[in-house]
Parts: sequence; structure tokens; C-alpha cells
Amino acid sequence: MLSSNGVSVFFGGFQCSPKKKGEERGVRTLQPFTRARSFCKTHAGLFKKILLSLLCLAYAAYFLAACILDFHRALALFVLTCLVLLVLVHRFLKRLFGEKLTGCLRPLENSRLKFWMKWVLAGVSLIGLILWLALDTAQRPEQLISFVGICMFIIILFACSKHHSAVSWRAVLWGLGLQFVFGILVIRTDPGFNAFRWLGEQVQIFLSYTVAGSSFVFGDVLVKDVFAFQALPIILFFGCVMSILYYLGLVQWVVQKIAWFLQITMGTTATETLAVAGNIFVGMTEAPLLIRPYLADMTLSEIHAVMTGGFATISGTVLGAFISFGIDASSLISASVMAAPSALALSKLVYPEVEESKFKNKAGVKLPRGKEKNVLEAASNGATDAVGLATNVAANLIAFLAVLAFINAALSWLGEMVDIQGLTFQVICSYVLRPMVFMMGVEWADCPMVAEMVGMKFFTNEFVAFQQLSQYKNKRLSGVEEWIKGKKQWISVRAEIITTFSLCGFANLSSIGITLGGLTSMVPHRKSDLSKVVVSALFTGACVSLISACVAGILYVPRGAETDCVSFLNMSFTNRTYETYVCCRELFQSTSLNGTYNPPSFSGPWEDKEFSAIALYNCCDLYTSAVCV
Repeated sequence: MLSSNGVSVFFGGFQCSPKKKGEERGVRTLQPFTRARSFCKTHAGLFKKILLSLLCLAYAAYFLAACILDFHRALALFVLTCLVLLVLVHRFLKRLFGEKLTGCLRPLENSRLKFWMKWVLAGVSLIGLILWLALDTAQRPEQLISFVGICMFIIILFACSKHHSAVSWRAVLWGLGLQFVFGILVIRTDPGFNAFRWLGEQVQIFLSYTVAGSSFVFGDVLVKDVFAFQALPIILFFGCVMSILYYLGLVQWVVQKIAWFLQITMGTTATETLAVAGNIFVGMTEAPLLIRPYLADMTLSEIHAVMTGGFATISGTVLGAFISFGIDASSLISASVMAAPSALALSKLVYPEVEESKFKNKAGVKLPRGKEKNVLEAASNGATDAVGLATNVAANLIAFLAVLAFINAALSWLGEMVDIQGLTFQVICSYVLRPMVFMMGVEWADCPMVAEMVGMKFFTNEFVAFQQLSQYKNKRLSGVEEWIKGKKQWISVRAEIITTFSLCGFANLSSIGITLGGLTSMVPHRKSDLSKVVVSALFTGACVSLISACVAGILYVPRGAETDCVSFLNMSFTNRTYETYVCCRELFQSTSLNGTYNPPSFSGPWEDKEFSAIALYNCCDLYTSAVCV
């Protein structure tokens, strides 16, 4: 019934106001949306799987199209896809068969069986090493010098051991064995060599994107011509990328896998292994942050291992700067990875464990993800933090190069007082360290220059040493003559590789203060313990790099087809290159003079070649030789 004012209606004794009627209509209108939301929540898992399946199908179609169109161009995509699939398959198999595999391996925990397996494995490894050295060095006996160098360094370190009777030879032999096996994989086998060379090329391409930002800020002229604007922006870019990867958890995942493998093979504790594995990617002060909550309870041997790992490796951020110098990227990457097991091994040789560690469990240490809220914050924080590192690098280079120039001037002045000309810090290092460098496998003619760089690295800074190495390498590649006025201008490719491995580490005197400052800020009450082991750790870390160089000396063989000098010099050439120098030297050695007025005669592959005289004329325009009279 409708009232006279039309405000309310009565139905069976109930009064329905227009307001309530509107609310009921609104509820009926919202019911489909509520049902849809409830349906979505109920089937969220199904929708997620359908969406993920569609994305996977789309990526599979894109991946196949890229590989079919140009597989060489899609090689990087192929490698990344295989890595992701490998991780997913590993997780699936671990979830499906993990417990069964663990049960199958339980019989191996029998102490007697374990004992015999250990000795059989050790015997087979020893026999294999002896046979391999005998067969491999038959053609290149100079490689045996590098092997003797490894033995020499191990004997020296054992003589300096804190507790000779407590040395864990399992850790020592496993660590050196892993280093050697990884070296064979990277340096000697074609798949490993090509993989790391490809990885180095991709890293170089990736770092080249720094130019886009630095050119915009500083201009093209400064970026091309000034070192500070070439190398230092790479540190900022790489620091930003590493921070993003750390926020996403990728760095932690890789570090934990490496640490797990080293822990089960070498028998080291979880904390020290994790810190040393972390040093492959981060610096000597950042790696201890991974185990900061546990530093207070770690034994002296474990702290020694953490410090040794920092001194024996370089951080990923600095790696980018060294690559920008022109240093071989694959050698730098492999040297940093090879140093991790060797650092643990030699640390346990010099400072064996005699205390009871609290971290012997095999469960390992869990690493948290980054504290940033999102990727953008992680990128910003990484770039900001890298500013301090870049500034530190620039300040150290300015200071150390200036101090080195002053020391050289002072030594030169003192030498002139007793008629010794050209006495410098580098000259002293070249004489003092020459026998040690020779034992690494460097040819005697190259030893003075390599000894200079090793001395620079230890007494000043690795940046100064790598910069000197890049100068020698650039001279070789630009075709500069090897000897000018009795002074060698560059070193051989073999010596370059060995030197790269020997310089790859933070083991220098200035790093003592950096390491002590970083660790003391984390555990102030253990300052005396840290000071007690830091010098020993520095010495051990330096030996790790030198032993890596010895491994490179044993395994290095020239790769790639030799230049066909006859075909090369048959073409017109006006610029100096390394290939031009090598071929011209070969031509000079095959040339004989037949008096002043007779044309020269040629032997070997140059005999009866019409262009030999023209090639000799062109070579004499570029280089000096007795046959160029």
C-alpha cells in the first residue's frame, strides 16, 4: 500500500523503505563480481599453471625460431636456456629421488669401506698424475719446471705451518686436485677452453655497455682517451649488476652450491667454505658479511681460511676493470674460480685446525636475500656503493704510482752515487724475484719483466701490475720489435697467461689494513686474534696465486692455427701487427745476403717465390735486421 506522501510501502505487515530497496538492488548487482572473485581465488593455482604454460610455449617457439634462423647468433640464448633447464631438472630429480639416493649412499658410510675407497682413489689419482706428466711433458719438458714450482711452494708453506702434525692432507690434496682438474678443463680441453673464451667475450660485450652511460656523462673524448673515464665507470656498472643479482638471490644460490661441493670434498666447515666461495664474486670485505653472525665463534684456523680466500681472489666488480685494461677475460675468470679450492687447501696446510669447531654440520649456512624492496632500489644501492670502491681505486692508483715514482727517483739517486745507473724498484724486484718466477714456468728472457710485475702487485697494488701487463700486451699486439737497444719490450703469450694467474688476487701489503679494518668492525672483541693471523694469511694468499700460475704453466699449450706467413706477406701490408712481426722475423731468418750488388737468396718456404724480395723490402721498412743493409 502506497502512502499519501509516497515514502513507504507495506507488504504483509513489513515496511520497505527506498534506501533498503536500493541496497538490496546493489547487492544483487555486485553478486556476479563477488562470485567471479571467489572463483578466481579458488582456482588461482590453475590459472597460474595455465599462464605459466602459455609463457613457456611462447618462449619455446621464440627459442626454436632463434636457433633455426641463426644458431651462432642465438648461442648465448641457448647456453642460458640450458643452464635454467639444468637447474629445474636438478630440483625436480632432487625432490623426486632425493631420499632414495640418500638411502642408497648410506652403505658407503661404513668406516672400513670408506677407508679403502679413500686409499684406492688416492692411489689411482697419484698413478694418473705421474703417467699424465710423463706423457704430456715428453714433448714440452719446460712444463716440468712449473710442476717443480708447485712442489717448492708446498714445501715452503709446510715448513711455515703452525701445527705440522695436525695438517689435514685430505683438504690439501683435494683442494690442489680440484684446482688442477679445473685447470685441465679450462686450459687444455677444447670444450672448456671454448666455453670460457666465449664467456670472456660475453663479459667484454656486457661491460662495453658502460660506454653508453659514461659517454653521456663525460663525453666521448674523455671516455676514449682518459683511463679514469674508461675503467672506473665499469666498476659502477658492475657493482650495480652484482647488487641486482644479489637481490634476486642468484649470487647466493651459486655461492651455496660451490660451498656445498667444496665442503663435502675437502671436509672443511660450512662457514669458512661459504666465505671462500663468496670471494669468487665479491671482495675481501664483502665476503665475510655472508657469515657475519658466525665470526665471533669461529676458530683461528677458520678465520685464517676466510682471510686467505680474500687475499687469493679478486672481486667480480674489480674483474670488470681488469678486463677493460685488455687482460684476457677467460684467464681472469678461471684464475678466480681456481683460487677458491686452493685457498682452502693451503690455508689448512699453513694453519691447520686444532680447535673444536662449532660449524661441522653438513647442513651449511643459509644466506638471506637482499634487504632492498625492489630491483630499482637494489640497482641504485649497488651503484652508490660502487662509488666508494671506484674512488678508492683511483686514490690508490694516484698514491701508489706517485710513491713508486718517488722511490724510483730516490733509488736512482742512491745508485748514481756508486756508479749504478737506472736503479729502480722494478729492477730490484726483477733480480730478487727472478728465480721464483722462473720456477713458475716463465722463460728466462721474460723473467725480469714478470718479476717486476709480481713485485709491483705484492708491494704496491694489483692495479699497477695489471696496467703494466696491459702495456706489454699492447706493445706485442701492435707489432713492436721484441728487442730495442738490448731491452725487451714485451713478453710471450705463455708468459702473459702465467703472469695473469700470478697477479689475480688481492694479496698486497695495503690489503692488510683493508682486511683488518673490515673484520674488526664486525667483531671488535677479536681484534687481537685477527691481527695474529693476518700476515700468515697474506703470505698464503700470495702463494695461492703463484701456484695457480704454476698450474697454468703446466697446462698451457699454444692454441689456434699458426699464421701462414707466405700467404700473409704476399698481401700488401703497411701496419705493424704481431703477425707482421712474427712473419717478418721468419723471413729475415730465411734470407741470405750474396754480396753488395747481388740480390739476396731465400730458403725454406720462401724459396722460388717471386714476391719474396718485395716482402723483404716491405719488412725492412717496418723492422731492422742485418739482411736489411
